[in-house]
Amino acid sequence: FTAAMIRLFVGSPGTAAGEPSMPCNTPRRESSRSPASCNLGPWHSTHFAANSGRTCFSKNSITNDSAKGKWSVFVFYPKDFTFICPTELVDFNKRLKDFADRDAVVYGASTDNEFSHLAWCQQHADLKNLKYPLLAAQKLSCDLGILDPAEAVCLRATYVVDPQGVIRWACCNALSVGRSTDEVLRVLDALQTGELCPCNWKKGEPTLEGA
Repeated sequence: FTAAMIRLFVGSPGTAAGEPSMPCNTPRRESSRSPASCNLGPWHSTHFAANSGRTCFSKNSITNDSAKGKWSVFVFYPKDFTFICPTELVDFNKRLKDFADRDAVVYGASTDNEFSHLAWCQQHADLKNLKYPLLAAQKLSCDLGILDPAEAVCLRATYVVDPQGVIRWACCNALSVGRSTDEVLRVLDALQTGELCPCNWKKGEPTLEGA
């Protein structure tokens, strides 16, 4: 990750001045077009840079130290008020205990601002109990090279960052294809073994021995 200052909304009940006046009951359309590019690299051994963000209704901030000593999973998505995005965010929310059992914290992120995140979570029945932060990551997503060049929104990029702040896995889907929470957990399990894991390896199966 490159250095970026990010603003965020922690998904919990509340109100904030300056919320958008956009109609909240009409989902925005997500493009089915394939992305022209997704610059996920070079990311190997890249460290998550210093960042700090405040919620839009409290003085609490999230920084690199907020997840110090834990694994972090960053879930970038295109837009609030859309069709596919809430299915992903809700499923990650349902699986939070699975991530917590693996000593990992989850962050959602898009180019929408924190007030849009707040309004969406207040309006969408399935997002009212979202228990992880949604980041307003306009600059961060641009620095990462995960913006769709035509739509100017985040592709469905996922990053797994280890407790030392090193990016250990990155994956990117087109706007029209939702990601698999099971696959993110599978990869996290594999990374945490520190071993050689073959194709389709799952937790509990034997790993490979090096020469």
